[in-house]
Amino acid sequence: MKKIFKIALLVIVVAGVAWTFWFLWQKSRPVVKKYEIEEAKMGNIEKRSVATGKVEPRNEILIKPQMSGIISEVYKEAGDHVNAGDVIAKIKVIPDMMSLNSAESRVSRAEIAYEQTKKNYERDTKLYADKVISREEFEKTQLQYNNEKEEFSSAKDNLSLTRDGISAKTKTFSNTLVRSTITGTILDVPIKVGNSVIQSNNFNDGTTIATVANMSDMLFVGKLDETEVGKIKVGMPMDITIGALQDQKLNAILEYVSPKGKEESGAIMFEMKAAVKVPTNVFIRAGYSANAEIVFSKSDNVLTVPESCIEFGGDTAFVYVMTKKDPQTFVKKQVKIGLSDGIKIEVKSGLKAKDKIRAAEILEKKKEEPKKEENQ
Repeated sequence: MKKIFKIALLVIVVAGVAWTFWFLWQKSRPVVKKYEIEEAKMGNIEKRSVATGKVEPRNEILIKPQMSGIISEVYKEAGDHVNAGDVIAKIKVIPDMMSLNSAESRVSRAEIAYEQTKKNYERDTKLYADKVISREEFEKTQLQYNNEKEEFSSAKDNLSLTRDGISAKTKTFSNTLVRSTITGTILDVPIKVGNSVIQSNNFNDGTTIATVANMSDMLFVGKLDETEVGKIKVGMPMDITIGALQDQKLNAILEYVSPKGKEESGAIMFEMKAAVKVPTNVFIRAGYSANAEIVFSKSDNVLTVPESCIEFGGDTAFVYVMTKKDPQTFVKKQVKIGLSDGIKIEVKSGLKAKDKIRAAEILEKKKEEPKKEENQ
């Protein structure tokens, strides 16, 4: 029995020593690392920046009334297309009582004077025909008659204008009819029937009857950070992406960059405007949010690699080019780099197309031991 126990103990000791030597040997072996492989390819690189903003009509025209009163009719609504001269609304004039009394009094006086001169004119016409009075006296009577007739007509027109806002002479171009001054789309009609409105004057801007804009002449209005505004200039092309039109990309030309910045959230921002080319089959609503991609620089048909493959040592850039696939073997090569878009970078020299280069290390996932179920 003791002999068996000694043999078993010896076997355990020998097995432990053997396992220790095997473990140390495994630890002393060099770790073989594996890397993802990328290929140098020909392609295009663009350095871009994105500005956020919105799309607006170049000009929004505020239609104001030419007289004060109450809205009696509204003929158009937001979204309607109008031509220059189309009637948008009609105003009912509420006359000032003092002005109305004065106008009525003027009509009465003018009528009395007219009736009197009319009688004189008819009488002198007979006397002149019978050669009782001279031609000079008749012409004086005729002149006075014509003057009083014109004054009577003018007084009646003034009364009609004061009371109704329209006269016989100006009924075709009545100020009670509010007309569009341009051809375009109505963006807003902020008034309703029954609203009081006032005309524009030196002391008041007047009530806005409608806002009209030409929706085919649109601007992208956005802002750029001070670190990028120095890289742009008027005339640069831009690509506009509108949030509401995900699949539509519009071209634009930069027209304006503000000479003065404004501080927003700790950064200095500069306003910019670009003329958007709107296709005839695309309808853009005023105020759509949009992004503008600005191309600062561009390189076409150049050798490119992922920027993550580039390593730096001081001012020198280099890559590891694969010379053997299995086991993976690499040689360090110095390269001259150019334009980068943050993902790809241009390689001017040191590589050729289809060269295989080292990328990120492939990390082996540790095998997770299955958890033993605990007996509850």
